[in-house]
Amino acid sequence: MARRDIEFNAEGITLRGWFYPAEGAGGTAPTIVMAHGFSAVKEMYLDRYAETFAAAGLNSLVYDNRNFGTSDGEPRQEIDPWAQVRDYRHAITYATTLPEVDADRIGVFGSSYSGGHVLVVAALDRRVKAVVSQVPLVSGHDNFRTLVRSDFIDDFRAQFDADRAARFHGEKPAMVPVVDPDPLAPSALPTPDSYTWFTETHEQRAPSWRNEVTLRSVEMLTEYEPITYVPYISPTPLLMLPAQNDVLTPTDLAVAAYEKAREPKKLQFLPGGHFDAYVDGFDVSGPAARDWFVEHLTR
Repeated sequence: MARRDIEFNAEGITLRGWFYPAEGAGGTAPTIVMAHGFSAVKEMYLDRYAETFAAAGLNSLVYDNRNFGTSDGEPRQEIDPWAQVRDYRHAITYATTLPEVDADRIGVFGSSYSGGHVLVVAALDRRVKAVVSQVPLVSGHDNFRTLVRSDFIDDFRAQFDADRAARFHGEKPAMVPVVDPDPLAPSALPTPDSYTWFTETHEQRAPSWRNEVTLRSVEMLTEYEPITYVPYISPTPLLMLPAQNDVLTPTDLAVAAYEKAREPKKLQFLPGGHFDAYVDGFDVSGPAARDWFVEHLTR
């Protein structure tokens, strides 16, 4: 069966995406809920994961984060991590209303920023029975300081404060590019591989992606600490998939977060850098996530 378009209510905001039925399912089946990372839309390779899961007998519910892509929400291009965490939980609730879904066998998959979200969701929501966190952001505080030179941080803080004052007086939120060809220019994700992947993927398969986010999206990132929830995921099985040479969400930060997790858990390194998980390294990342969900949701 082909995927179908879906939409659901998330506390007054309509979120939209796709539902992929499990292939060969004679009744209800396990279901994987997933959304994308920082500013990304569902067309940026989440379909690959959903197709892989469907072929293994798993339903997939894929949606665009609020304020992005086909989903509603204002202000556009704003990323509030806690709103996105709540939306994962709304998506789980919606999934349990579908006739194809076994409500007792729900998994969550997240990558990059949403790789952090699923750590939080799995710790808070016991409807989740398995979690895969791929190339995750685990500490906004520490990650920000790996991406931004220390002598630039005060300037960022001044921009945050100026934007807050402007909003108080009724002005629209300030905007900043997601990526820029110059890694020293102001952008939310100032690494060369970020610029290459976002621009190429936008051109090839995701025309709805926009190269901007609100400045306060970056401020909220610096305040977001999924690592604090990692010890509370157990007894839900956790698979973490860091990349071997991740310079966007650094490998060592992900490994440090993994070490805080309790059993059952598994760590598997993906080849290359952050964005290789979706493209050149998908033959590792896709099957790894699939096998984890099959092991823990179908037995």
